Amino acid sequence: MARICDIAKLCRPLTAVTALVPAMAWAQTAPNPAIVVNLPHDLSPWGMFMAADIVVKAVMVGLAFASVLTWTIWLAKAIELIGVRRRLRTAIGTLGHARSFDEAAAAMQGRADSVGALMRAADDELQLSADALADLKERIASRFERIEAAAGRAMVRGTGILATVGATAPFVGLFGTVWGIMNSFIGISKQHTTNLAVVAPGIAEALLATALGLVAAIPAVVMYNMFSRWVAGYRALNADASAAIMRLISRDLDRGAFNRRRSAAAAE
Repeated sequence: MARICDIAKLCRPLTAVTALVPAMAWAQTAPNPAIVVNLPHDLSPWGMFMAADIVVKAVMVGLAFASVLTWTIWLAKAIELIGVRRRLRTAIGTLGHARSFDEAAAAMQGRADSVGALMRAADDELQLSADALADLKERIASRFERIEAAAGRAMVRGTGILATVGATAPFVGLFGTVWGIMNSFIGISKQHTTNLAVVAPGIAEALLATALGLVAAIPAVVMYNMFSRWVAGYRALNADASAAIMRLISRDLDRGAFNRRRSAAAAE
């Protein structure tokens, strides 16, 4: 009987410890109410932006501005390039049907685009070289080369911003991500917890900066490549217009039209 009582006394503490094990396990897995209350509940893009660190906010605002600037440049340059290419094709058709330089000059009178500049440059050189027609075509070709280069530079103006945004936006977004993740780890060390509910919002806010960087960079790269092809086509059209004008001048030289013009000017 005494042995039974001794065994009962020994089992009583073991029973108490066994009862405490589930309670301790629940205490370890149960969320801390103080932590859960402080977590941001709005995980939408706007909510994550508002809850982000000031540095990450500045990165996101800069990337959003770069994206708006990219689409603004795309719209402005697309309208400009489509318009000038259409007018150039029309002018080239008119030059191709003209029989003489004077006829083409009358048709192109008043134009403010590159074709008008080419016609004015050719006419100026014709007047200056009225008594020296031997190397006339070389001098006119030299003028045309400079006008074509200036027209190409004017069309490229502004597209460099697209290249800059496409090259730097992913790295700017990555900087915001690194900064946000660093702050998340600092928060983990301060709260002494590795609960995923504590880590996830900060990491999501940080990754939003990378997403905005890609949103700004990918369209910028695509637009820059598209404008590069369009500008190359625009330069080719200017070269076609120059060649058409040179053919008219060569034709008039063979006809002696400029000699007659010089004689008429001398008679007056």
